Amino acid sequence: MNVNQNFLNLKDSYLFSAIAKKVKDHLAKNPDKQIIRLGIGDVTLPLVPAVINAMQQAVAEMGNAGTFRGYGEEQGYAFLRQAICGYYAKKNVKLNDDEVFVSDGAKSDLGNILDIFSLDNSVLIPDPVYPVYADTNIMAGRKIIYINGNAENNFLPLPDKNIKADIIYLCSPNNPTGSAYNKEQLKLWVDYALENNSVIFFDSAYEIFVQDKTLPTSIYQIDGAERCAIEFCSLSKTAGFTGTRCGYTVVPHKLGALNKLWLRRQTTKFNGVPYIVQRGAEAVFSDEGFAQIKTNISYYLENAKVIAETLKKMGIWFVGGENSPYIWLKCPNEMKSWDFFDLLLEKAGVVGTPGAGFGTNGEGFFRVTAFNSKENVVEAMERFSKIR
Repeated sequence: MNVNQNFLNLKDSYLFSAIAKKVKDHLAKNPDKQIIRLGIGDVTLPLVPAVINAMQQAVAEMGNAGTFRGYGEEQGYAFLRQAICGYYAKKNVKLNDDEVFVSDGAKSDLGNILDIFSLDNSVLIPDPVYPVYADTNIMAGRKIIYINGNAENNFLPLPDKNIKADIIYLCSPNNPTGSAYNKEQLKLWVDYALENNSVIFFDSAYEIFVQDKTLPTSIYQIDGAERCAIEFCSLSKTAGFTGTRCGYTVVPHKLGALNKLWLRRQTTKFNGVPYIVQRGAEAVFSDEGFAQIKTNISYYLENAKVIAETLKKMGIWFVGGENSPYIWLKCPNEMKSWDFFDLLLEKAGVVGTPGAGFGTNGEGFFRVTAFNSKENVVEAMERFSKIR
């Protein structure tokens, strides 16, 4: 018996596990301290009524022999895939329902999609970025090439013709920085992928937060993307499904064999998302459900505005917040990311995420999220403003 040696190349612990341990240790020494968490991007508002009603109805169906459901359709129930296609149609993107694959979340699919690609493929990953992109490829042993995001490019790196890669990860609005690509910038990436016979993995988990109507919310709003891009999306942030688990991946037929290969992979290794959850997900895309969800999104964006206004008053450089629940700030006084994390935890009782956990270029930066109550966000910013 031999282990996969590539796992030994991973960092000792996942970023958010390390944060949780630090907070736990701090509370053990300061049990009466009130901690405000603006670190992990977990939603705090409950599921909306339309979703709850749909799920309760589905539960009742599962308790009746005439409406009980066992194993579901392999790609997800047709009613949900068609609802997703309807959502894309509102973006002027035409999809067939057999190009949509329902899953338990974007994180799973972003890792699992690698099953259908050769280990010989090189991977291009922005730095800083969501750790799962790099970690899943380290686990597999692929060659990773990093492209630099920095303050000069607003953490939105563009293609470098001197770099060739087979798989390209893009996230817009970006996690962790909150920056979002415009159409012209994404067109450069699509053209680069087509020229180099590459495939783009486009993570659109935060597309619902985009308020600027000129910004794309799907890679397929860019001409030619259906020939070079796979899109991943999740209802975790869109509809508060972090504890309910549902997402989807779009693999266009114009990508050739990839659609059938992904179907084959999923039917072999995945038995689908529960019927009850899929009925709740369907309600997300109803007129009633979507209106309720937009109210929640507005709530989080108001929190982001509170954070942004505080940082402006303090003269702290940042990006994000306007079209994203994330604000990416430069640590004051040239502090390192983890040092600022410790300072904020010790002095203010506020938890954020050290930028260094997202890559080398994240050192000296820090992420805070808008996922909390308005009262907590206001209190956190009051405490934050007193830290110098």
